[in-house]
Amino acid sequence: MILHDLDVGTDEFELATGWTIRPEGACRGDVCVPLGDAVSDGRIDVRSASERMGMPLVRDDEHDLWALGPWTGSGRALASAEAPELALPELDGGEFRLSSLRGRKVLILSWAPY
Repeated sequence: MILHDLDVGTDEFELATGWTIRPEGACRGDVCVPLGDAVSDGRIDVRSASERMGMPLVRDDEHDLWALGPWTGSGRALASAEAPELALPELDGGEFRLSSLRGRKVLILSWAPY
C-alpha cells in the first residue's frame, strides 16, 4: 500500500490490504489482530496498525511517500532466506537438485504455457 499520509480511512485500508476492520481489530479469514486505539472515527493510524500487525512500514523521503508491506504473520518478509529443496529432471535423465547450488545466489525463473 503506497501512502501520502499515515492517517487513512478504514475503507481505503481495507481495499488496499485485504483486511477488514471490525470492533475486534483487523481481520482476514480466521485471523484477527487487535488494533486498540489505532482505529478511531472511521480512520486508522497506519504507523500504529503496522506495529501491531507486524507489517513493515518504510518512508521514501525523496518522494514524500510511505509504503506499507504485506502481513507475513511473523513481522518479517521472509520466514528464512533458505529456499526449499527442489528436484527437477534433467534432459539426460539425471536429476538436478537446487541444494547443489547452496551458498550461491540463484535466480529461479518459472514459465508455464497456459
